[in-house]
Amino acid sequence: MTEAIEEAILQHLAPAPDATIEDTFPWAASNNFDHNAVVGSVKSLSVEAYVSATELSTSFYTLSKEAQGVLQHGSHEVRVLRALVQAGQDGLTMADLQSQVGGKDVCKIGMGNCMKHKWAKKDGDKLVALLGVKDVTDETQGQLQKVQEANGVLNGILNDKEINLLKRRKLISLVTRKSYSVVRGKDYMPKRVKKAADLTKEMLDSGEWKTMPFKPYNFLTLGEKVGGGYLHPLLKVRAEFRKILMQMGFQEMPTNKWVESSFWNFDSLFQPQSHPARDAHDTFFIKEPASTVSVPEDYFQRVKDMHERGGAGSIGYRYDFKREEAFKNLLRTHTTAISSQMLYKLANQPGGFQPARYFSIDRVFRNETMDATHLCEFHQVEGLVADYDLSLGDLIGTIETFFKKIGITQLRFKPAFNPYTEPSMEIFGYHPDLKKWTEIGNSGMFRPEMLAPMGLPENVRVIAWGLSLERPTMIKYRIKNIRDLFGHKVEMARTRTAPICRFDNVTA
Repeated sequence: MTEAIEEAILQHLAPAPDATIEDTFPWAASNNFDHNAVVGSVKSLSVEAYVSATELSTSFYTLSKEAQGVLQHGSHEVRVLRALVQAGQDGLTMADLQSQVGGKDVCKIGMGNCMKHKWAKKDGDKLVALLGVKDVTDETQGQLQKVQEANGVLNGILNDKEINLLKRRKLISLVTRKSYSVVRGKDYMPKRVKKAADLTKEMLDSGEWKTMPFKPYNFLTLGEKVGGGYLHPLLKVRAEFRKILMQMGFQEMPTNKWVESSFWNFDSLFQPQSHPARDAHDTFFIKEPASTVSVPEDYFQRVKDMHERGGAGSIGYRYDFKREEAFKNLLRTHTTAISSQMLYKLANQPGGFQPARYFSIDRVFRNETMDATHLCEFHQVEGLVADYDLSLGDLIGTIETFFKKIGITQLRFKPAFNPYTEPSMEIFGYHPDLKKWTEIGNSGMFRPEMLAPMGLPENVRVIAWGLSLERPTMIKYRIKNIRDLFGHKVEMARTRTAPICRFDNVTA
């Protein structure tokens, strides 16, 4: 259809250089074309200068559906008067009148105008005619007939008062129609030749490029502006946590290795090989490569002995420690796998042990059922301090200092059990929005059975604590479903519009 319209336009302008389409609207009607399609073709031809178009604006009045009824049956007031005349001197009640004229609106408007023109009067609960139908003139119907005969272009046919009255009664409405006057353009041809936008391999192979007209290239135009990247809300909170921990004197651990051996993830932490967390229902094991290549052999033997026979005041777990179980590869279930490696290096570095503070913020993996608050992968924030003669008071003080720096001042600690810490504590913080205490982390002192095989001095203690990155991020950005924060369902707009992360440092 588009090609047919374009051809008709160009052929209409072909007979003479001054040939013109005066108005595309009547031209489209005379050629049985949709006017909107004609306008689209005119604009397309104008782009390549086949034609030149001037916009026309025509204003006219159209009749409403109600006005069509007035033309057919008379105005509301005349219809009311006709019903009253037929009823005679007895008149009609409102209910009877409504049924006679065909509706509440017709009755209400018609009765009001009859009373206004003194065509009828009230007699108790009835309305009685004062004049006959032949005694009045239906001015409204006559005005609408004039509008119809003039095709809505009044030009003095009705005065402003009459027009405004019809508009107020919503019988007519003003419409502005956009159309075009069309003449030949500077590149007019009686038939349109499509110009190529790109030079293709096929054109080069066939030689068609030599005669093919091309669209003009604008070598001065600028490309579309490339927007910058945006930090995900998790990364914003992560950056703030890193800054806080570094201000507290912590050094970041290298946590870029997601695959770990069961030895570093479980065994070095004094977690027995029969522990439920090591089951495939809780941990993602790697199929290929299924096993690690090596671990420090002397350290492995000390860990094995600790599990089987105990030491450092412990009797161990009294079971047969299996090498093949320790060498299984898995997606790490916590960043404590890195902490154990860092502590081993700290114990065996040249010059001997030196006190240290470490932290990490990275991804961990658990084989969990996904819901609004749980995913199979999440980010763990972990901190540890290794020094001589540390106590539970040092752990509580360090935790309170960190949480004060992120604006949480009300903390509670609850005794808990962890395989590799003793004593262990769950950390609860008061949530001012939820108005209740919620668990926000876990903590403890690493067991001697874990530290002794590493070669750390006997009076060295290690305090540690951890929390997820997602939970404080969800609280900070008021996100209720974790899948709206992390995963394939995250809206990109949320990432672009998320405000900066700033935690108020409460020092009091």
